Amino acid sequence: MTHTENTPRSTVTPDATDDPRQGLLKAIALAGRTVAAVRPEQFDGPTPCTEFTVRRLAGHLVAVLRRIALAGRGGDVTSLPTVADDLTDTEWQEAWDAAVREVEAAWADPAILGRTLTLPFGSLPGAAAAAVWTSEFTVHTWDVATATGQLPDWDPELVAISYAAMRRGLPAGPRDGAPFGAAVDVDADAPAIDRLVAWCGRKP
Repeated sequence: MTHTENTPRSTVTPDATDDPRQGLLKAIALAGRTVAAVRPEQFDGPTPCTEFTVRRLAGHLVAVLRRIALAGRGGDVTSLPTVADDLTDTEWQEAWDAAVREVEAAWADPAILGRTLTLPFGSLPGAAAAAVWTSEFTVHTWDVATATGQLPDWDPELVAISYAAMRRGLPAGPRDGAPFGAAVDVDADAPAIDRLVAWCGRKP
């Protein structure tokens, strides 16, 4: 198994508690390193997010980055696709790095945290939207890592933020299928990342 170190590429020192943008950047950085560690023969394999292969999940994450950047610029995120299907395996890293730079630029102004952003599932203040996207990247990092035999170094604070956001936003009752299945029971003393993904319908 590959062990992914949790050292962000960004030159900004992340502090998810003080600024949710930095938690988001931290989650994005870990996701980026995890996908970058995927071996070529693993890209066509399945993931715990059953609608995606590893390749399509990587393309989805690039698309989400582009949507986050567009939201930060005040645009309509639904105008962009949910999967970047146009990328070859050799183009993925360049597209990822470019999208991260767009996110950092679009979210550079702290005022965005209080601005209302329109997302596919409703309108949220920027701070709340950042927490939701942090959760999405954290869960999908687990998906990729589980599918490819990696063991990321999960940041406890980041997982806690993601878990709190998903508990607030995702009902315990019927979820009507995709994108989340029914919550899976885990032991109360299970690792925090297991509790997070189990709440999102994964089997840790």
